[in-house]
Amino acid sequence: MSEDETSVTLDFSAGRVPEQEKALLVRAIFDSVAPRYDLMNDLMSGGLHRWWKAQMIAWSNPRPGQVLLDVAGGTGDIALRALPRLAPAGASAPGRVVVSDASERMLAIGRARALDQGILTGIEWVCADAERLPVSERSVDHYTIAFGLRNVSRIDAALAEGRRVLKHGGHFLCLEFTPEITPFLQPLYDLYSFQILPRLGRFVTGNREAYAYLADSIRRFPRQSELADMIVRAGLDQVRYRNLTGGVAALHSAWRL
Repeated sequence: MSEDETSVTLDFSAGRVPEQEKALLVRAIFDSVAPRYDLMNDLMSGGLHRWWKAQMIAWSNPRPGQVLLDVAGGTGDIALRALPRLAPAGASAPGRVVVSDASERMLAIGRARALDQGILTGIEWVCADAERLPVSERSVDHYTIAFGLRNVSRIDAALAEGRRVLKHGGHFLCLEFTPEITPFLQPLYDLYSFQILPRLGRFVTGNREAYAYLADSIRRFPRQSELADMIVRAGLDQVRYRNLTGGVAALHSAWRL
């Protein structure tokens, strides 16, 4: 590795870290909180994340026989919602979901959830970095990433991977927290994000730093219009976005044409 490569630093929490360290630090965070990750999602969003994900699946509209790749989908929330559409009972050519996540512990939670629901087929679990997916070019109909794009080292590289794996006519959807919300909500949102959320994280998961990182990663994430521009630069088309709950979260949609 050259001196220039080792000197590159990236945003992480309240500071910056060498590029090669960020992925390891993020993976350690998710390994740590994996057992309580889904519970924390319910608590910190008041259950709203379930509605946001339902909106994501509705916009994606996966159909029987198709393949959906869910990136950073470790605990299976998106996969378990999409599978009934992809592989309905009696389908002659059922589709499938590929769940990719950099954290083996998150994937273990997802596998267990699927088994608890009696799901033995239709979902593949793959431990992989969003910037280097072990997925063939032009092989999936849908690419989804929910609350994962903030955590990659290089957003542009992850978006390029999204385009690479999509078939022509394939649909890209990103669900993410945003830094730009309705102005009158901003003071309360900042108080919650930077004061209450880390304390809640410490109480529920024992890891205050993980949720302090979450709040800071949202603050540093591109605004909705900026992310739309990045998606265009990645080579995807018909980019649109939709704010959810006053802009607390947003859905970005695009196509590989």
